[in-house]
Amino acid sequence: MSETTVVHLLRHGEVHNPAKILYGRLPGYRLSTAGEEMARDAARWFTGVAADPPITHLVASPLERAQQTAAPIAEALGLPITTDARLIEAASDFEGLRVAVGDGALREPRHWWKLRNPFRPSWGEPYVEIAARMLLAVEAARDAARGSAAVCVSHQLPIWTLRLHLEGRSYLHDPRRRECALASVTSVTYAGDRVAGVTYAEPAGATDPDAVAGA
Repeated sequence: MSETTVVHLLRHGEVHNPAKILYGRLPGYRLSTAGEEMARDAARWFTGVAADPPITHLVASPLERAQQTAAPIAEALGLPITTDARLIEAASDFEGLRVAVGDGALREPRHWWKLRNPFRPSWGEPYVEIAARMLLAVEAARDAARGSAAVCVSHQLPIWTLRLHLEGRSYLHDPRRRECALASVTSVTYAGDRVAGVTYAEPAGATDPDAVAGA
């Protein structure tokens, strides 16, 4: 029988972002107080209902909020945090701007050209490139945790793009309909090297897609 390995993709917790900008890869964006509690909720989940198979490998995006989210898991499981740049947030031309629907940059004609191709998308890192780097990161984590489980702490769009890829769905989507809440877990089960299934859980509860700008 094929060896079973699980790779859990954990989205970071809520970020302190009073200006409500798309912070993307900008430095200095840390978890809020609520986000820190979300990280602890995730750690409790991984040491409780999600403890089988056991987690033997922990890796995170280099961004501060991802490293902070990984910290309680590392402490609870006694694991080091490995950093993988392939798990980083997607690049965007709107980074540092307010981009809520009907607000900020999207109301300015000078930015409309960036919206010309939502399939690529034309405003940032192409979906195919996001999916490719995320798949490599997840496969590396799978190989490091053969027969057990790994946790990869990443960001909403990269996790969702990878899920669309694995499920053979179109990359074109409404961001408000992503099933990827704060501190949620998208788990990829492998039978050997083959993807056997994808499941989803919300250890910290559901979050409104529009509640936290920039996430």
